[in-house]
Amino acid sequence: MKVTVFGASGLLGQALMREWSGDEIVSLSSRDADLRDADRVRTVVESARPDWIVLAAAYTNVDDCQSHPDLAFAVNRDGPVNVAQAAKHVGAKLLFLSSDYVFDGNKTSPYEAGDARNPQSVYGRSKAEAEVRLLEVLPECCIARTSWLFGTGGKCFPDTILKAASSRPALDVVNDQRGCPTYSVDLARAIIGLCSNHASGIVHVTNAGDCSWFEFAREIVKGAGLATEVRPVSSQEMARPAPRPAYSVLSPKSMLQYRIAMPTWKDALLRYLQERQN
Repeated sequence: MKVTVFGASGLLGQALMREWSGDEIVSLSSRDADLRDADRVRTVVESARPDWIVLAAAYTNVDDCQSHPDLAFAVNRDGPVNVAQAAKHVGAKLLFLSSDYVFDGNKTSPYEAGDARNPQSVYGRSKAEAEVRLLEVLPECCIARTSWLFGTGGKCFPDTILKAASSRPALDVVNDQRGCPTYSVDLARAIIGLCSNHASGIVHVTNAGDCSWFEFAREIVKGAGLATEVRPVSSQEMARPAPRPAYSVLSPKSMLQYRIAMPTWKDALLRYLQERQN
C-alpha cells in the first residue's frame, strides 16, 4: 500500500512515521506542501499516486484561530478540500483528522459519530465545514475525529503541565470541561488500522475513558512523581479567547465496528511519560 501523509512533522505525523511499517510512505510537512496551494497539493499527490492520503496537517491553535479566522478557514477547510480534489483526481482514498470541537458540548453522554455538528469556536467551525465539504467531494472518505491529543515531539497539555509543575508549587486547572485524552502513538496505530480496513464515513478515535483537565493534570503530576499541588478551578476563572466544549467525550462505537480498540488514557499517559524520559 502506498500512503501519503500531510502534516508529517506534527505530533500525530511523527507518530505515524514511527509506527507505520510494511507500506510505502511519503511524508510531507508544510514546507513540502502548503495545503492552501491547490496546484502544489495536486503536484505532490500526482507524483506519489498513493492508495491512501492521511491528512493530519491543520492550524490547531484554538485561540489563535479565534483571532485569525481567515487563516483558520484557509488551512482547516479550504486546504483539505484541495487535498480531497487531488485524491479524487488520482483515485486515492482519504483519511481526514477532525476534532471534538465540531460539537457544542451540551450533551451529558458520549457523542456518537452521527450526532449533529454545532461548533462554538472558529476552529470548530473550520473543522465542521471541512467535514461537510470533504463528504461532498469524496463521499467515501474517512473522517477520524479525535480529542485532547498529546505526545512527544511538540507542544501538548502534559508537556505544559510538567514544565509548569517543575517550577511552581501549585497549578490551577479547569475542572468543568470533560473529554478523552488521546495519545499520538495509539491514535497513529488506530489510523493505520482504519486504512488497512478500508474505513469510510465518520469514526471517533480516542483513548478509552474520560476525565476533566484537572483530573488529567493531577494524573500527569502524580505519574511524574512531582509534589506540585493541582487545584480545580472553573472555566470562567481561566477565561480563554475561544470557547471550549464543556463535554466532548466521543463514543467509541464507530471505531469498534472496525474491531479497533484503544487502551485507556491512564495507560497511555504512563507510556507517554516513559517515552518522554527516553
